[in-house]
Amino acid sequence: MFSHVVIFWTKPEISDASDQLIVGVEKYLRPIPGVVALHAGKMIPSHRPVVDQSYQVALNVIFTDKKAQDDYQNHPLHLEFVQKLSPVWQKVLVYDFH
Repeated sequence: MFSHVVIFWTKPEISDASDQLIVGVEKYLRPIPGVVALHAGKMIPSHRPVVDQSYQVALNVIFTDKKAQDDYQNHPLHLEFVQKLSPVWQKVLVYDFH
């Protein structure tokens, strides 16, 4: 199993940026072959100091292995997602692990 976690900080001047990202994830990323599971959502506030609350949207994609994730990175739908949605984010951080 291979996990691909993406954290997005959206542009504050775009009021619906989080919603645009989540809709884009469903439209462009979910249909890509090799995606075993996918979940995107908005940050949930917490009283716990160890919980990062600086971001707006997180994405977790599960693949069977690293090759499936590598193929996903070059898939035309993933490239279209980045092209069309990157204007709504100001920062992205990725965590990949298996």
